[in-house]
Amino acid sequence: MIYLYYDSRTGNVERFINKVIQITGWTAVRIQEDTIITEPGHLVTYTTNFGKVPDKTESFANKFAEILYSVTASGNRNWGRNYAIAAEKISDHYAIPLAMKFELSGTLEDINQFIDIIKNQHYDSKRGSEKLDIA
Repeated sequence: MIYLYYDSRTGNVERFINKVIQITGWTAVRIQEDTIITEPGHLVTYTTNFGKVPDKTESFANKFAEILYSVTASGNRNWGRNYAIAAEKISDHYAIPLAMKFELSGTLEDINQFIDIIKNQHYDSKRGSEKLDIA
């Protein structure tokens, strides 16, 4: 079973996650302040304030980085070099492989790419796999 842990403020990430689970049947858990996880999984979040990691996401990553296989973030290309940069910041700070970035709630192509990355390039591999770092 593949677990996705996500944070969404405007609904973009939640829409992306809902499409992914409709296709795959994977388990998704929305991050709350008191969320506790025991199963390894993949983090999907958003970027806020033109390049900041959301506080709830930061706290979650700080607690559970050791069992997060990858990080993916939503962003807005209008932010230029800060586009979905939360994924890069989390990846760098916690040594979690960067899976991908997508704009807003993602396109069908983004969703399929995410599924492919998680299922075929990561599944059953070790957390530190360099192969996953394709974003």
